Amino acid sequence: MDTDEKKVELLKEEDFVAFVGDISEPKEITRIKSEGEPEAFFVLSNSSEVNKKAAKNIKEKLPQTCLIVRVIEPGDKEDLEELGVDVALSIRNIVSRAAIESLDRVKAQSKAKELMAVIEAINKKGKLGIVVHDSPDSDAIASALALKRIAKNVDVPADILYRGEIGHHVNRAFVNILGIEMRQIEGEEELKEYDKLALMDASVPGANNLLPPPPEGNVDIIIDHHVANNKENVHADFFDVRTDNGATSTIMTRYLQELGIPVDKILATALLQGIRTDTSGFKRETHPSDFSAAAFLHVKADKELLEQIETPPMSTEMLNVIGNAIVHKKIKGSYLITNVGAVVNRDAIPQAADYLLNLEGITTAIVIGLCEDTICVSGRSKDIRVNIGDAFAHAFEEMGSAGGHATMAAAQLPLGIFSGIKDKDTLIQLAEDAVTKRFMSVMKEEKSE
Repeated sequence: MDTDEKKVELLKEEDFVAFVGDISEPKEITRIKSEGEPEAFFVLSNSSEVNKKAAKNIKEKLPQTCLIVRVIEPGDKEDLEELGVDVALSIRNIVSRAAIESLDRVKAQSKAKELMAVIEAINKKGKLGIVVHDSPDSDAIASALALKRIAKNVDVPADILYRGEIGHHVNRAFVNILGIEMRQIEGEEELKEYDKLALMDASVPGANNLLPPPPEGNVDIIIDHHVANNKENVHADFFDVRTDNGATSTIMTRYLQELGIPVDKILATALLQGIRTDTSGFKRETHPSDFSAAAFLHVKADKELLEQIETPPMSTEMLNVIGNAIVHKKIKGSYLITNVGAVVNRDAIPQAADYLLNLEGITTAIVIGLCEDTICVSGRSKDIRVNIGDAFAHAFEEMGSAGGHATMAAAQLPLGIFSGIKDKDTLIQLAEDAVTKRFMSVMKEEKSE
């Protein structure tokens, strides 16, 4: 409805039901109602007074109809909300939001083109090596799979490279069910086969990955969502670390969208599982971008495969590790610290920590294990006063590599002075004592601040 006859005629030509009239007049609402009760009213005049009158009349005569009214003056929003308007629409805010979204889109497209340029620079006979962290999880693997798909789009062959074992039963199921091809390597010599190297879901070469540390370990591409420690020592042609994303899979989903690369069922399932894993089912450090990526992937993913991935059988080894964790547990208030001795599958250690956190009265669980020549420590916490990732960094960073999130953390500590001890039971007990002392000291400091 408009008071301008020419505008009304133009609307009719576009097949709109249009009326000449003043929307602020009660009789006009009745006239509109005679044509059939509308699902929604948009009141968008340039007059603050007209909009308020119209809103009042519509709410009186059609109280169940959705009502969206334009805000003109600074105080209009509060007045319209008092009238029961469903949405007080600020054109200024819409324009600002659209401008910000457009800027974000331009930045995303520019970053995507930059990534593609680095990949395209690989020689025709060259290959891209995509390195993930040791014992990779589903977020790292899915992100690497997405980068491999991007490289394939420009006819660049790529391999996903990892060191260690894919030990977590969910991660093994993830790789096997989706048929993801990965190459396990141990030596740096094998990296020379690749023209360029990418590091996914990690940002520092040599920190829990098969690359040598800087300056020798510089790579060409780094994409991650964790806080980048020692960033000043890392050099890469393409560096994209976004801590405002809950998973690296979220970042890679955006790249696929911006580059217009089709996402098939397997890749969608992998990326969705990656996001769900690193955000703990959208309950931990989740951002709007994670929900947006998940919504895009959900319609493409195979739900039956996701179900199979998330409910694999538990191995006998995993059961034994949990048993050892329970037997050796020590409880200090709401903190539980335990050791599981020597383990073959290092991924059993964080799984044990997850399990122990469910014990009544426990808010923080620390599990220590011996993984060949490294002390592996995993922590889980549901205490809102504790950022266990920061606590691990403060306690163990000088001894090895350590870090994590507010609710989960990990550390890998070289044996160092303990390397001469041959008896494994003595070794793990000394390691447990040292880890416990360092961790509890940090927690005491944080509580006193």
